[in-house]
Amino acid sequence: MRVFVVDEDSQTAAEIEAALAKSGYSVTVGSDRTATLGYDVVFLGVRGDDGTEACREIRRVSDVPIIVLSARDDRAERVRGLRAGADDYLVKPVCMEELEARLEAVLRRTRGGKTDVLQAGDIQIDARRYLVWRDGRNVPLTPKEFALLRRLVQTPGEVVTKQTLLLENWKDLSRSAARTLDVHIAHLRAKLGEPNVVETVRGVGYRLVP
Repeated sequence: MRVFVVDEDSQTAAEIEAALAKSGYSVTVGSDRTATLGYDVVFLGVRGDDGTEACREIRRVSDVPIIVLSARDDRAERVRGLRAGADDYLVKPVCMEELEARLEAVLRRTRGGKTDVLQAGDIQIDARRYLVWRDGRNVPLTPKEFALLRRLVQTPGEVVTKQTLLLENWKDLSRSAARTLDVHIAHLRAKLGEPNVVETVRGVGYRLVP
């Protein structure tokens, strides 16, 4: 997910870049507010009364979602900006948690409700950004652990055979590969924490118990 940040306030731009990069977004900070090609969303910092014209400039060349950032908490200005093409409006100083939540909401709306997030019980997986949460807590996983969990989350409550997991992830049905799978499952369980949701079905495989 690519994010473009345009803001003369370099401190705010840097804070947004750091916060979103930590959450797995690819963030670019720039100065040309019309250089939006290839981005999924734009954070547009405005000063004074230039917000309306800035939104119009972007809308002339792109339909990318725009979230305006302004130091002015002025209702008339917000209305003008939204009518000029902004998708959301945030007043500085910005709470990064709220900013990310609004970003996610804008993306849900503008992508027609489509999402890359899988959920089973209290486990959420963002397949696009390779992120996992359990009960709101971020769970860092290796690529192989992520692939195994994603496969189990796709069919919660159903058994996924060892053979299936081995062929999909290692293309190998040997005993050594099976032991490697067992080790990865053990690490996955440890990282997800209690209560255990990855259940062993002896002699068959594993299933996720949401």
